[in-house]
Formats: sequence, structure tokens, C-alpha cells
Amino acid sequence: MLLRTSTLLLRTLREDPADAEVPSHRLLLRAGYVRRAAPGGYTWLPLGKLVLDRITAIVRDEMTAIGDQEVHFPALLPAEPYRTSGRWTEYGDDIFTLADRRGADHLLAPTHEELAALLVKDLFTSYRDFPVTLFQIQTKFRDEARPRAGLLRGREFLMKDAYSFDLDDAGLRAAYDRHRAAYERVFTRLGLDFTTVRAMSGAMGGSASEEFLAATPVGEDTFVGCTACDYAANTEAVVTRAPTAGDPDAHPPAEVHDTPETPTITALVELAEARKLGGRAGWTAADTLKNVVLTVRRPGAEQGEPLVIGLPGDREVDLKRVEAVLAPATVAVFEDWDAHPELVRGYIGPQVLAEHGIRYLVDPRVVPGTGWLTGANEPGRHATDVVCGRDFVPDGTIEAAEVRPGDPCPACADGELTIRRGIEVGHIFQLGRRYTDAFAVDVLGPEGKPVRPTMGCYGIGVSRAVAAVAEQHHDDRGLVWPATVAPCDVHLIAAGKGPQLDAALDLGGRLAAAGLRVLVDDRTHVSAGVKFTDAELIGIPRAVVVGRRLADGYVELRDRATGERTELPAEAVVERLRDEVGATRRNGV
Repeated sequence: MLLRTSTLLLRTLREDPADAEVPSHRLLLRAGYVRRAAPGGYTWLPLGKLVLDRITAIVRDEMTAIGDQEVHFPALLPAEPYRTSGRWTEYGDDIFTLADRRGADHLLAPTHEELAALLVKDLFTSYRDFPVTLFQIQTKFRDEARPRAGLLRGREFLMKDAYSFDLDDAGLRAAYDRHRAAYERVFTRLGLDFTTVRAMSGAMGGSASEEFLAATPVGEDTFVGCTACDYAANTEAVVTRAPTAGDPDAHPPAEVHDTPETPTITALVELAEARKLGGRAGWTAADTLKNVVLTVRRPGAEQGEPLVIGLPGDREVDLKRVEAVLAPATVAVFEDWDAHPELVRGYIGPQVLAEHGIRYLVDPRVVPGTGWLTGANEPGRHATDVVCGRDFVPDGTIEAAEVRPGDPCPACADGELTIRRGIEVGHIFQLGRRYTDAFAVDVLGPEGKPVRPTMGCYGIGVSRAVAAVAEQHHDDRGLVWPATVAPCDVHLIAAGKGPQLDAALDLGGRLAAAGLRVLVDDRTHVSAGVKFTDAELIGIPRAVVVGRRLADGYVELRDRATGERTELPAEAVVERLRDEVGATRRNGV
């Protein structure tokens, strides 16, 4: 393949676009890989499409290597299957919906579990047909409220999703493990620094779930690792180590105190310490029980209902963690105070919530026998020695508190948690029978009785992976693509006109004939300096400069990642680059 800059649809930008928020967004626009077409939608220009296609090829290669079969479902889908599964309402505003000319409801597919289950129901009738795994690489749609960060959070994106069907749970676990290993090979081939972490299943449903996160400071996901063991999890999935329960009757009776002008934890702790409330000293925020009111709206409900979450006062509620636990319900900050006078803002305690029918969930640190300084449900008043299991009984526990660096590891006795940010590039789920139950997918089992298959699903954000690679592989001059995903193997730069241009085109033709992907900058209306700047911005791994030493028979080979420069005879370039690129391809990358 030989591309010439003079005829290529390529426009580089000298300045950062005003709306570019993260490095990948800024550099992909500046280097001429994509152009914004609409909020959350991008046009792939030739160089960008080449990168996208190379990543797609790696994903397809690893999926077929483990026996997955490629299919292609429609993107425009009837609403009925999603109504049957319940996800028409569960997805809420996150899906694009429309009606055809006959008034029938449709949606633009966000994912295809329903269609995969129906296809298997239609085609397979016997246990002899199983196991089977189908995959597709297709454009998906989500109605993001705030598209941002270029390809990282869009409304239209390319995704690989696979669906496994097995007759028992052991088969599902085996399929899950195969895909987990295949994903690790995919992301290694893409040159990504990634971590596999425990995750929440969310609207997908199912039991076990893991994410593959590419580490970067601009990532929207936070994940933890342990300093002493291999525990890793999305913060949404972190489990808090609960203290041992105690004797609720070991505390003195609850006592109400006047605590004027203390609607905040800070003000309350200062007053409690100054007055030695409850006859004790050394009050801290961790000794208080903060009660946060949220509004929870279930799918299909016209309005939400209040939920109170109790947690130690030195912690804040993490709404992403709450939403992950309560999915598919949506969560918002509570505002309807006038309709609930029993909730005394700033002075809420758990003592009266049950009698008003308000659901109360607590942090795992709030166990029976723990006593707290908390609201007395009267303006300007708090109570000491309010004991869990005696003065209030929660409706359950919830992982809602923020996770902080230094928190104890839930998996080992000695480790502490560290926190990093990352981009989710893959997610795998053990779905179980949620969808095969919804559509009554039954096949004849080996004993002559009906058997209901169990499902797994496995997603890779293909277009998002382009941005993830760009986030991890760039410097202050531009992109630095790994050889596995770069749009071309070699960038040839004619540093002058006449013989230098002729030599660059001739060399490019010989490299292309040797099987390399070549981009030749043959523009005659720009300076060599502009060409060098563009080459660094575009980020192809190797550049060959045909310049002033051509008369001596030499050209310059530049390595984009290391900056190393080597002069070598022009006739040796083809052989050297052919061997280097060939070795990379033979090694499976």
C-alpha cells in the first residue's frame, strides 16, 4: 500500500481545537485522523480508518482463534424483544428510540443480547448444537446526555460483542475464561498498559463481571489495586471490610442534645468536642452517622421515592457506586423537602425513618452494636449513643461510600488500596439465564428433557480503543503509534524537490512492493520543516528522510518513539525495514 500526502484526504492543524478536552481528542483531530460531524459523532478520515481497521483485525483474529463465529445483527431493532427482556424501560433515556411510518416502536441498538438469544432459539434445537459463541463488530448507539472527550464518550461507536451459549454453568465459566485470556492477548497486541478488574454487571445483569481498564489520568473509571496482593476492582465493585458486630445493649441510652447551627459534620464535631457531648472527649467525623437523602426512580416509574443512606461522617456518598448497586434504577440528589417534613434537613437521624416508610440502607461499617452521634430529627438537635440494632434497624447495607487511598484491602489482611484512573476498553459478563429465560430458549438435552442454555457476553470498545492507545502513546509533539496499530509502517519524507522527491517516490514504491504500508509526503508547496512537524504529529513508527545526503547515497531513518536517527545507504532501507516489519508480523503483533 502506497499513500501520497499530496492526494490523501489529510489536513493537519497547527493549533489545538477549542473543544478538545483530552490528549487523544486533541491529537486525533490535529493529526487528521477524525473530524467532528455531530455531538458524540465523528467522521473517520483515511488515516483514522486505517488505525480503526487494524484494531478491528486484531480483535477479529483473536475471536476467531478461540472458535467464535462472526455474524452481523441489524442496528435498527424492533422494540418488542427489549420490552420482553425489560430493558426497553431499564435503559430509559440512554437509548435512541423512534417509530416507523406505521407507528411501530424501534430502537438503535446499544447491544444485542436479545437478538442473539432469539437467533439461537430460532436455529438450535438439540444439546448436540452446543456450545456456540457468536460475535459481531458493529456500530452501536447510546444517547449520552453529555458527549465528551472525543471518541471516549460518544453517541455512536464501533464495538465488538460476543455471546456464548452453554448447557451448564461449568461451560459458561470455561467460555468466560477463554474470552478473558483472548482479551488479554488483544490488549497486549494493541500495546496497551491495562489492568483486569472486578466490576459491576449493571443493566446487563448476571453474576461475575470484569473490566479491562487502560490506565490514564483522563480515564472516567477509577479502580483500585492492593499493595500486598493481586486484588484489583473498579471502585464501584469494591467491597468494604465490615467490623465485628457488638452488643447493642452495651451502650448507655441514647441522649438528645441541643446542637444549634450544626447542619454540617464539621460544625457538629467542633461542638461535640467543645461540650464533651455524651460525657466523652475525642470526637471525630468518623464517630458521627451522616444520613444522606437521595431520590431513586425505578424504570417506568413516573416519579422517584426517597432513600436515606447512613454512613460514617468522615465519608462522602459516591453516586456512581450507588447507581451501580441500584441499577437499573436512576439516582439523583433529593430536592423534594416540602413533601417530606419528617426529614429535617441537616438533622436527620435513622430513629424514625421506618415509621414513615422511608427505606434506610447503611454503609457496611454500620453494624449491630455500633453507637453513633447523629441527628435527632428536630431542628438544632442531635443525639449520642444511637445504636444500630437497638435504636434503629436498617433495611440493608449498601456500598455507597467513596473509596479512598489507604483503605484496607478486602481480599487480604495486610494490604492497602491504591487508586488509579483508566479507560474501559473491554467488559465481560457471566450473564446466566436472564435472556434465555426471557425468551424461553430451550433445547432437547441428552436425557431427552428440555435444557435451558446459559449465556455470557463479552464486549470490546473498538473505536474507544483507538482513543485509549492514543492516550497512552503520545508525547508533546504528537502521536506515537505502536507498530501494531499504526496506519502505515513507514513515513517517507522528501526534504526537497527534484531528485529527492523522485528518490522518495521510488523508495516508497519498492517498500510497498515488499509488502509494507507506506505514506510518502510528496508535497511541493510546504517546507521540509512543516513536513517534519506533521510526521511527528501523525506518529507513524518509522520515518525515512530523503534529504541532502541523497547525493552521497544515504538517507536518514528515524524512530518516532525513541528519537533515534540512523544514516544508512538508500539501497539498504528496503531490506532492513522489510525484515523489521516482517518480524513484527511473524510474532503475532
